[in-house]
Amino acid sequence: KHEVQVGGELLREIIQRLQFLVDVGLDYLTLGRTANTLSGGESQRIRLASQLGTGLCGVLYVLDEPTIGLHPRDNDKLIRAMHNLRDLGNTLLVVEHDRDVIRSSDAIRDFGPGAGPQGGRIVAQGTLEEIIQNPDSITGPYLKGTKSIQIDNTRKPIIDPETSKEKRNCKWLTIRRASHNTLKSIDVAFPLEHMIAVTGPSGSGKSSLVQGILYPALSRQFHRSNLTPGSHGMIEGQNHLNKIMQVDQSPLGNSPSSTPATYTGVFDLIRQFYAQLPHSDVFHSSFFSFNAGPGRCTACDGVGKRRIEMHFLPDVWIECEACQGKRYQERVLAIKFNGRNINDILESTTAEALELFQDHTKISRMLRMMCDVGLSYVKLGQSAPTLSGGEAQRVKLAAELVRPTTGKTLFLLDEPTTGLHFDDINKLMNVLNRLVDQGNTVIIIEHNLEVIRNVDWVIDLGPEAGRHGGELVFAGSPLDLINYALASNQQGKQPGRFPSYTGEALAQWEKICAREQTPLEAGSKRTTKSGKTPKQSK
Repeated sequence: KHEVQVGGELLREIIQRLQFLVDVGLDYLTLGRTANTLSGGESQRIRLASQLGTGLCGVLYVLDEPTIGLHPRDNDKLIRAMHNLRDLGNTLLVVEHDRDVIRSSDAIRDFGPGAGPQGGRIVAQGTLEEIIQNPDSITGPYLKGTKSIQIDNTRKPIIDPETSKEKRNCKWLTIRRASHNTLKSIDVAFPLEHMIAVTGPSGSGKSSLVQGILYPALSRQFHRSNLTPGSHGMIEGQNHLNKIMQVDQSPLGNSPSSTPATYTGVFDLIRQFYAQLPHSDVFHSSFFSFNAGPGRCTACDGVGKRRIEMHFLPDVWIECEACQGKRYQERVLAIKFNGRNINDILESTTAEALELFQDHTKISRMLRMMCDVGLSYVKLGQSAPTLSGGEAQRVKLAAELVRPTTGKTLFLLDEPTTGLHFDDINKLMNVLNRLVDQGNTVIIIEHNLEVIRNVDWVIDLGPEAGRHGGELVFAGSPLDLINYALASNQQGKQPGRFPSYTGEALAQWEKICAREQTPLEAGSKRTTKSGKTPKQSK
């Protein structure tokens, strides 16, 4: 009784604060998790949870895509938390692409009509119904369900829907007894030469499987890396591959001199082109490099800015007085193509540069690929530290896509749709489908329902997060995942059969699509009769 009197209030406060973390969908995190391992979305939700208990009112909260890394099942928790803050008398300004968050908003501002110079205007504003009815809104048709991501129907189904048998010559990559972190010694088989989504609640073991086991193990074999794979028995079927490429969201670099143009290599081609112009006979391509070379500004070493050390405060960058932020010496800037010097090219968006160099095959090929992955608005000379994780990932993807492919490459992507509008997701999926059609394999860790329902195969982990996850819930086509989830709800709990929250979310979205005349197309072409692949059943 004495202990309850002494610690009662403290205990209530601890429980309340922990409940706030659960309310914003962070129940899978350990309390000792270091801050530098958290995603941007997780960090935002922790700060949001800390505000729930303050009881403040009259505050303007600005959130930038708080749903990053959040499973659709947990969206309702986050939305309720934001509504609670609103009901206290606060205002929330949310930059978001998630359909659920947009639909639950009191007011919407839709910017467009394009990106970069083609954007910057409010094309539609008002309530959800007003946005849906506005013909100028690009987002409206996706919210209504009359427009959705196109499904690739050209590939044959992995499992014949009539015979329930595996198609001929189907190759598999199988991980046996995966037990890294929360994984429960599971066998997982990936069909090669297809697009596969690895799904499940946040913290269910997706990254442990793909980035903790699969990538390190195959990277050691193909590229002689020194990475150590997580605990597993063996990997079968790697003889069908000759290369693995992980396209993650880590920064391109920490230096302002690292840019999309330099990372993809297109700037080397542009420098060579400028060196061949009629009035640049005395200049070699190295003169047009801002990282090194005799043509860059000597005052700022080609950065265009100078760093001022503030000792106890963060460093401040100011525009270089010598070149006015143009990176180069005057003699180099005097060389122009269609009225644009080399610095003007760096200040151009990818779409603008593509229009300028459309008659130059090698340059336009790279620029077109950057546009195809949704980077048309990004400036070629934009410094790497200012790019988001999703933008950095797409820059890396574009750089890989223009390289010659052997058709036996395994691509691993972690939430590539981060920061993308529905329209841009369509472009990205077209590019990834192109990769698969060339004989490559694409594995995506993803929560976006539009993407999940358009892949060839789904590996769903769960059923929960942390120690309650790590099981193989389902493996099969998207439509079969929906059927599995509906059957699980009807039959209730059964030994060895786990509920699929991903399947339930897909089924819910399928109803919306059916109401608005966009059913899950080509579902019959991807139907399987079994929750597991034939190899897993064995």
